[in-house]
Formats: sequence, structure tokens, C-alpha cells
Amino acid sequence: MRGVYLDYAATTPLDPEVREAMRAVEEVFGNPSSIHRFGQEARKVLEEARERVAEALGARPREVVFTAGGSEADALALLGPALARGRGHVVSTAVEHAAVLGALRLLERLGFSVTLLKPDSLGMVYPEQVEEALRPDTFLVSVMTANNELGNLYPVREIAEVAHRHGALFHTDAVQAVGQVPFRMDEVGADLVSLSAHKFYGPKGVGALLVRQGVELLAVVPGKQEGGRRGGTQNPVLAHGMAVALELALRRLPEEAARLAALRRRLEAGLLAVEGVELNGHPERRLPKLVNVTVKGADGEALLLAMDLLGVAVSSGSACSAGNLEPSHVLLAIGRSYAEAKASLRFSLGRFTTEEEVDRAVAVFREAVARARA
Repeated sequence: MRGVYLDYAATTPLDPEVREAMRAVEEVFGNPSSIHRFGQEARKVLEEARERVAEALGARPREVVFTAGGSEADALALLGPALARGRGHVVSTAVEHAAVLGALRLLERLGFSVTLLKPDSLGMVYPEQVEEALRPDTFLVSVMTANNELGNLYPVREIAEVAHRHGALFHTDAVQAVGQVPFRMDEVGADLVSLSAHKFYGPKGVGALLVRQGVELLAVVPGKQEGGRRGGTQNPVLAHGMAVALELALRRLPEEAARLAALRRRLEAGLLAVEGVELNGHPERRLPKLVNVTVKGADGEALLLAMDLLGVAVSSGSACSAGNLEPSHVLLAIGRSYAEAKASLRFSLGRFTTEEEVDRAVAVFREAVARARA
């Protein structure tokens, strides 16, 4: 029997239309920086992709910096402005993606000051907290648009306004949001925005950092490419695939978001009907595709293994933190105990999820919980 994939927050399958679009340009092999016709052919594909990404997200083409993915985009967003400045204070949250937290730890080692805001029990962070944390030397505020483990949606537009009133830049990790909920750089008012193609049915290995014109940053990977902001030979085929995937995701967004929200409600009702199961995250202000639950009294590892053995793929948290057997830092930050955080599962739905798969996942979950509590 075919397995049920409910881990779309970790990655999404490549859209068939995107695959075909990439095949149409796969023979474009020249280096985009070369001046001969092979290079210029590659440059044309790359720059058209840049224009399409910019148009889709409310940015200018020269504000799009292609990267190898969301983690690199996050690193450049934090390290770039910091290295250009040399010193100062950064405000972020304790529930950010591991890529952001890792970059912040590096900044601390380099002598920068970092304040991590603590979320409330629902995992929310508010503009008032940001305002209270700001200092005269604060030059950057980084708050994600959507949490990759809870699905919470944060008030990033209001937080951007707070940061700008105090003369600080605002970065948002929008990796989980782009293609899932309406998002435009110009509407949010962000100075730096991270995104990753494989989260919206595009290819792995390509992402982007949107950098508002006028923002100074030093390249983490030195080189002349991407306007001197990211060295390394670009991959026009991947950039093209990302642009096509983004346009398709945004075109389908209203209808798909409504469908996923209905499936999420169906899934959530089934999961929470099991005794001792509690929801993590905000009950309303979150992505339409994601449900995170804690199973009281269960062995977390046994729970996850049982789900997989019974044919349903879910996760215990961020795929970027998997394998270390440690509980989610996000769940610990919202007040879950070590044992509770380990006994938690993230279900994330996607374009190919059906009602039948949701119902099967609920049935498997019931059996997995029984096994994990035995």
C-alpha cells in the first residue's frame, strides 16, 4: 500500500510543470558571467528568472540574490549587514529556524549582542516585545513570517514598522510562508527576505535573499556574482525552476489554501479526539497546512517510528534539526517539558494530500499512540 506523506513542511515534491520547464532549458550550460554566446544565453535565462521572482514578490530584479537555499539566505541576511557594520545589537526570537539561530550564535562569538525574545505559551511574539528589546545600537531585527514547527503566523508588518521607527533593518525568514499565504516584500516593508524553492514545489538547491535597495551587506561567500553579494557560478536552470514554481504556487494559492485549511481542520479534530493529545501553537493564526501536537505519556521515539512503520510520514520537528535526538527548541521555548517536547509530532499537508489520506493518518495515529504508551 502506498505510504501517506504528511511532511510537506520539510520539503515538497517537484511540480511536474516545473520539471518540464526546467527540461526546456536544461541544455543551457554556459557560465552566466562569460561574454560569449553560451554565457549570454545562460545569463538571459538567469536574469529572466530574477525578474519573475521579483515581480511575484513585490521586489525589484536587482534586489533578488540567488542562493543555494533558505539556510544560506538566512545566514547572508544576518551576517551580511553585521559584517558591514562591525558591531551592534540584533533582536530575534527563540523560535527561529536553526539557520537563523546558528548565524546569531556566530555573531555573538564575533562580539555582537543578541537578544532572543521569548514567545508566549501559544508560541507568539508581538511588536511590543520587539519595541521593549530595542537599544540605541540595535541595527537589525529578525522575526520569521511563519514558524516551521508550529505554523504560527507572526505580525511581521507591524514588527517591521517598529524596527524602522528605531532606525533598524528588518529581516524575515519567509521560507515557510511564500507560496502558502499571501506575501509581498513591499507590503510587509521588510528590508531582507529569505525564501527557498523546495518549499513551494520547486527544485532543491536554490533559494533567494531579497535585499532592499540601499541595504549594505558584505558577502559571506566573496565573489563578483549576484552584484558582489554572493560569489559562485549561478545555476540558471535551478533559478528558472524556482521562478516557475513560485508563479504556479501563487496562482493556485487562494483555492489551495482554502482546501488545505479544511483538511487541517479534519486532521486536527481527529488527532485531538485521542485522549491526552494537545495542540501546540496558535489555534487560529497559523499556516493552513500545519498541525503540531503533543501526546502526553507517550515515548516520542516509539511514536515516530510507529507512524512510519504504519505507513504515514510525519516529523518530530524541523528536518534541519532531525537526527540529533534532541527535542524541539521551539516546543521547549513555549513551555513544553523535555519529555513532552520529545513526544510531539508535526503533520504538514500539501498539494497532493487527500481526505482519504487524512483519515488514514488519524487511524494510524491512534494505533501509534497506543503502541507508544504500551
